[in-house]
Amino acid sequence: MTQNEHSPGFGPVRVTLLDQAGAGGKHPVVTLAVRDTRLIVAAVLVVLALASGCAGQAEQRAAGPSRSAGSAGPETRTPAPAPATPAAVGADGSYRTGERQVTFTELARPGPAGQHLGQRALVTQIWYPRAHGPPGPFPLLLFAPGFLQCPGAYSHLLRAWASAGYVVAAVNFPRTNCHLGAEAYEADLVNQPRDMSYVLTRLLALSARPGDPFSGLLDPHEVGAAGQSDGGDTVAALAANTCCTDRRLKAVAVLSGAEWPPMPGRYFPGGVPPILFTQGSADTINPPWMSLQLYRADYAGARYYLDLFGASHLIPYEGTNPVERLVTRVTLAFFDRYVLSQADALETMTRAGNVTGTAALVSGGQPLPRSS
Repeated sequence: MTQNEHSPGFGPVRVTLLDQAGAGGKHPVVTLAVRDTRLIVAAVLVVLALASGCAGQAEQRAAGPSRSAGSAGPETRTPAPAPATPAAVGADGSYRTGERQVTFTELARPGPAGQHLGQRALVTQIWYPRAHGPPGPFPLLLFAPGFLQCPGAYSHLLRAWASAGYVVAAVNFPRTNCHLGAEAYEADLVNQPRDMSYVLTRLLALSARPGDPFSGLLDPHEVGAAGQSDGGDTVAALAANTCCTDRRLKAVAVLSGAEWPPMPGRYFPGGVPPILFTQGSADTINPPWMSLQLYRADYAGARYYLDLFGASHLIPYEGTNPVERLVTRVTLAFFDRYVLSQADALETMTRAGNVTGTAALVSGGQPLPRSS
């Protein structure tokens, strides 16, 4: 189903619902027919019961006084079924997931360096937990793909986050996505942090609006972000550059990212949320020194560096393999700790990130182990 609408003060939004009802569901017309039949039967039974009750009362009056209320036996009631207990948020595989696609149209605006930008269509892929009870609110994770990448390439990682109880919204950037080929324009990266903030604002507005498919889905106080490669550069600026800082973020994961030199602001001015930097030691596209530069410059808050021994640029984040599964566990524990404030998640994160011969996790500016 596709829905087109306009919101006051915003560009249009188009919602495509990709999830479908389970095979066991009944067609609404069939359900209605069953209900009508039951109502007829129930009405007949009520009439018969009333007639029987009246006859019984006449017999009691003829035979003598009825039993007093005090002599009646105890009333037997069938206990109401207990409500379904919602699954714990933060545990991988706790939820089945659904998927939706939303296109937000960002109206013309100035860019961070004062340049004029026309309308920007922000196609956003959303993975979300399918709850048995009330649909939310759930924490939200924004995701920024790398240059010439689209969210589908990271679907295993993003779906794992959603199965743990997070709503995951991944943005296809209008000038750097996987469909553009030679027409992609990497310099547009300076405009992507603002795109992320715009999508966040629109999603929270939809969640707050009654009757919307997203109504009540998101907790506005539990928001994190992650990005890979140029997407990592994007969320690094969103978290820690004065040009683009979004204070609504509680935690950020920079996956093989870097400082993007053309960004007009200053990095790490203070008040930065907790950040996890992950990096393959054999990455030749984003060499380790780029992630280390960010990690070492961040004195403002909690900071972690996940060193993936011998890993390349994409293997830790795309497809399914042992390194990608390790990254899934560490990032999920990181968000559990700093988005959901689960104190015990830090122990899980430390244990998952330190695997002999595979990975090491350091924090607070500690140096990397020599084996990396």
